[in-house]
Amino acid sequence: MENDLDKVVEEIMSMPNVNGCLIADPQGLCLASKGAAHVDSAGIIVAISEQACKIQPNMKPPTVCLETDKKQCLIQRHGTITGAIFKLKT
Repeated sequence: MENDLDKVVEEIMSMPNVNGCLIADPQGLCLASKGAAHVDSAGIIVAISEQACKIQPNMKPPTVCLETDKKQCLIQRHGTITGAIFKLKT
């Protein structure tokens, strides 16, 4: 599984403007992190995703976009795994 996860992270990191990627389990444990993503942020990323899911509980998990003038953080849950992609805005 670890090799598959590494492949996914490398694929995400190769996308244009992506400068970080983080994948976490349901308890907020960081399973993979690369680039600008900080391991310490895994728990808060999972918590943000959980709270967003409560807005419309009968729908598929929403994508949360946090952004500043120069950066974006996209958070998405898929099954029990939560991922965050950090991008530079162009």
